[in-house]
Amino acid sequence: MNKEWMKVIIAAFFEVFWVIGLKHAQDFWTWAGTVVAIYISFYLMIMAGRKLPVGTVYAVFVGLGTAGTVFSEIVFFGEPFGLEKVILILILLAGVVGLKLVTPDNVREGGES
Repeated sequence: MNKEWMKVIIAAFFEVFWVIGLKHAQDFWTWAGTVVAIYISFYLMIMAGRKLPVGTVYAVFVGLGTAGTVFSEIVFFGEPFGLEKVILILILLAGVVGLKLVTPDNVREGGES
């Protein structure tokens, strides 16, 4: 896996933090952490999008972030576990992995290198 895809994965990791922060932040420090997570997340996604196809980067970013957020809400915040949720998240992740597998690492959309 090249460093651009690692940026997307790390960006999705920080996306989980800021999405949870938007729901659970209550004071200056939790809001500050949410803002920092937003900045890091989008910065890394934008940097990866300079070398990888933007549409694929965004789909992978959102897919991984969604799966991570649902998982975190279940594990850390007592969100009800549902088999349907897990199956749908697995389908989402299968699509994300599929997009990654069919996307060349160093080709931008529109045929540019």
